[in-house]
Amino acid sequence: MVPISLAKIFEQYPDRHYIMFGGKGGLGKTTFSAAAAYYLAKQGKKVLVFSVDPQASLSDIFKKDIFGKGPTEIMPNLYAQEIDADHRVREYQQEIRQKILDMYGMDKIPEEIESYIQAAAAEPAMEESAIFDEVVDIVVKGGYDYYIYDLVPLGHALYYLSMASVYDAWIGKITGLRQQMREYDQVAATIRRDKDLDEDAILNELLYIKDRINRSSSILTDKQKTAFFFVLTPEEMIINDTLKAADLFAKFDVPLSGYIVNRVLPAELKGQNIPEYLKHRLDMQDHYLKVIDEVFKDQIHAWVPEMERDVTGLEMIEKLSNTMFG
Repeated sequence: MVPISLAKIFEQYPDRHYIMFGGKGGLGKTTFSAAAAYYLAKQGKKVLVFSVDPQASLSDIFKKDIFGKGPTEIMPNLYAQEIDADHRVREYQQEIRQKILDMYGMDKIPEEIESYIQAAAAEPAMEESAIFDEVVDIVVKGGYDYYIYDLVPLGHALYYLSMASVYDAWIGKITGLRQQMREYDQVAATIRRDKDLDEDAILNELLYIKDRINRSSSILTDKQKTAFFFVLTPEEMIINDTLKAADLFAKFDVPLSGYIVNRVLPAELKGQNIPEYLKHRLDMQDHYLKVIDEVFKDQIHAWVPEMERDVTGLEMIEKLSNTMFG
């Protein structure tokens, strides 16, 4: 089957400014993110590709140390960023310390409170929370034509996607309680005939956080602005896992835009004198390519061949980009 090319998809939907590549770990999501960013930058679009994976490898792919350095220019129009979650967590800790000092007029954080702050920072969910918050910052700040998310492997990606709705629901409840408390405060102030009420700093901060989360999470489910592509390979387990994941993502209303098949062995190998092992691999691949064709039908946007070497450096990224968007 001849796929509808990614180039045509991007032309047909020019308002899709948030591009995401997802799938199991090790299938090529990061390289596809880099190649898509390269293609769009060459079209004259200002692009930021960023990784929300703590084990990110954009630095390796672009052959440039970008970890924790914010948006870094790779070439004209193309910027890349790897999020340093540990740095963000340390910033959280310092913000908490400062708020305690300011609120209670202390000169120093008590030892037992400092121990609690350190323990909270070690919680497994803290890293994901820090990454999520950094993504919110990136999106809210703006300044780019396209944002390309290199998502974490599927399990963590689902956690990341659900985090927005969990945070929103929790903050919604807290905000409601704070607003009720303000109503009681106003009644009490009227009885006391106080002239002014102190501004509710906690409520204002909660509303600010809620707005940031809503602005970021709404992107994930916006069919007009967002395109989500799954990456898979012609293997039974990968196909099955992708189907399950696509179903789960659909439950979060993430707009699925199609699939990219990676690591396809060249068909011309069949007529050559090749080892038996490779013949069996080609036969297996033929079978699963047919399965993919039947299962995903007209949703495949690129069949990407196994590259002759690792996709690192702009020369190989350009080659992969030409294959993906050709």
